Amino acid sequence: MSAKLKTVTLGCKVNQYETQLVQEGLVGAGFVDANEQSESADLCIVNTCTITSEGDSKSRQVIRKMNRDNPDARIVVMGCYATRAPDEVAALPGVAEVVTDKRELPDLMGRFGVIDIPSGISGLTNRHRAYVKVQDGCLLRCSYCIIPTVRPQMYSRPMKEVLDEVRRLVDHGYREVVLTGIHLGHYGVDFNKGKSKSEWTRLSHLVREICEIPGDFRVRLSSIEATEVTRELIQVMQDYREQVCPHLHVCLQSGSDRILRRMKRRWTARHIVDRCQMVAAELTLPAFTTDLIVGFPGESQEDFDLSLEACRKIGFSKIHMFPFSPRLGTPAAEMKGQISRQVKRERGKVVAEIERQLRADYLNKLTGTVLQLLVEKVGTDGMATGTTCRYVPARVRDERAQKGELLTVLAEGNDGEALMVRSI
Repeated sequence: MSAKLKTVTLGCKVNQYETQLVQEGLVGAGFVDANEQSESADLCIVNTCTITSEGDSKSRQVIRKMNRDNPDARIVVMGCYATRAPDEVAALPGVAEVVTDKRELPDLMGRFGVIDIPSGISGLTNRHRAYVKVQDGCLLRCSYCIIPTVRPQMYSRPMKEVLDEVRRLVDHGYREVVLTGIHLGHYGVDFNKGKSKSEWTRLSHLVREICEIPGDFRVRLSSIEATEVTRELIQVMQDYREQVCPHLHVCLQSGSDRILRRMKRRWTARHIVDRCQMVAAELTLPAFTTDLIVGFPGESQEDFDLSLEACRKIGFSKIHMFPFSPRLGTPAAEMKGQISRQVKRERGKVVAEIERQLRADYLNKLTGTVLQLLVEKVGTDGMATGTTCRYVPARVRDERAQKGELLTVLAEGNDGEALMVRSI
């Protein structure tokens, strides 16, 4: 009887990709994917997150549950929490091995009988869009972030390897690929050392090459620094407007230059606003989404108001708001001027209301616009739901709609949260 495998992933798209890579390698070597089965597994892989203390806590909870549910299994723990606190992880019940460096994954798979180490994935379990990891590592030292500590080695995947993976995913029926990395905008930086600027490889070059791959699919960029949305990248988005989603998730974090300096961010709020406005001038109704930290140490009411002002100027359709959480091991955790939970809670409510207004404004602008919808759910009543190219949820009544397909639709209205569209 083949050995049974169960996996759990916490955290970001890069983690989800890496779990899939290991899972495909092990299944190819004879393991049976038992994630949907009730019986115990022989091997459990837990991919952990450490972005916040809550991430550590959830990782520990998952490992303990895996041990309870699979008492005879070997538990292998990987991911950022495993890298940051390997001894702590190794002491948890049932843990047989801790992988502290993602570059060790081929060796890990080899120890479990994988001979042909996969260079990429062929799908993503239970998802209609495929994540494609193109880059790893971050050299920045934002004062609130632990990730450069656990992923300090920056490298980019060879372009040919990425292109082969995208072709494989498209051949397997995926109609959206999401390019992801720890610092996506730095794709190619490690290739360019010692080369003249005219010889550099950039993210824009990779996106252009992907768009030249035959097939009915679209490309989306995951989180990127606004200032790394270069004129060359904008030109690619223009040249392939039917393929590259007109949506950018840019990292604002704060609209106050004083707070951005305390965060050790490299750009001013004006740089970010100007770059988004440049994109808006070149593309048709692009969607901007963002991350915003509320209650960073020393954030005054004036600083907070500047964040709201920046959000309004850019017109974000979605704001991922995070109340500042001190992360042990980062400079921000030791800063003076820590903000009370009550103040962070009150400011969070204000951000939620601003987001609601900005989202409604953006949805109204999309009325009468032709969009591309990726179908993700199909109801028994003939109503299908999914995500548009502009990262807005939409509902369409179309009894012929099938999960995973791309539909061309016309936006006819909205309910403040989702678009009402019809197939055309």
